[in-house]
Amino acid sequence: MTYDRLTSKDELAHKFDHTNLQQDATEADITLLCREAAKCGFFAVCVNPCYVGLARDLLSGPSVKVCTVTGFPLGANTARTKLAETEEALRHGADEIDVVMNVGLFKSGKTAEVETELGQIVSTIKSVGVNKICKVIIESGVLNAKEIELACKIVNKSGADFIKTSTGFGKAGGASIEALEIINRHRGQLRIKAAGGIRNLHMALAMLRAGADRLGASQSVSIVEELQRTHAGQTNG
Repeated sequence: MTYDRLTSKDELAHKFDHTNLQQDATEADITLLCREAAKCGFFAVCVNPCYVGLARDLLSGPSVKVCTVTGFPLGANTARTKLAETEEALRHGADEIDVVMNVGLFKSGKTAEVETELGQIVSTIKSVGVNKICKVIIESGVLNAKEIELACKIVNKSGADFIKTSTGFGKAGGASIEALEIINRHRGQLRIKAAGGIRNLHMALAMLRAGADRLGASQSVSIVEELQRTHAGQTNG
């Protein structure tokens, strides 16, 4: 499939994890997020761990998945803490877990330790159900090309389902086409989630063309609406 001319807004909407991971996000904000996700047909909502139960209650049907984050946003928690976060999120009804790789240990050369930690988290998630999904955030903005390639190998070995570009927080920034292209070349069996800085239709389509299977964004509604306007303009033209 090419993404220069998507056939429908539903096709694009189903690529999105509609996201609000802001520190000051309120229950009202998360309620709105879930309502938007249900209305637009987004694949999932992505919320902070304290809101997993609320999102699960609001999205009682199977049509929109509930995703949360662990070790977020720095990835520098201990392995035991990340496992505890993961277990609690699963108990509260999370369908998908986006865990931040320990980038500091990775860049320190302790790749075996990083791989072990990720493997434990993946095993915990899959023990609840094979349909539960694990995405590993590698924070590609602070990695060079060789490090991104190595991170792909480690995430593949961990058994995770997805490799995710970025948290979108801090100095690392968001996803870049250059990093996504490297990931796509070394993805192995992994699917790819691009996240961070995807604010318009042009960037969303560029990420999909570069190999992304899923998009994480807070501007999902406006992006889908932009596609609708584009289609309407083409029809009227």
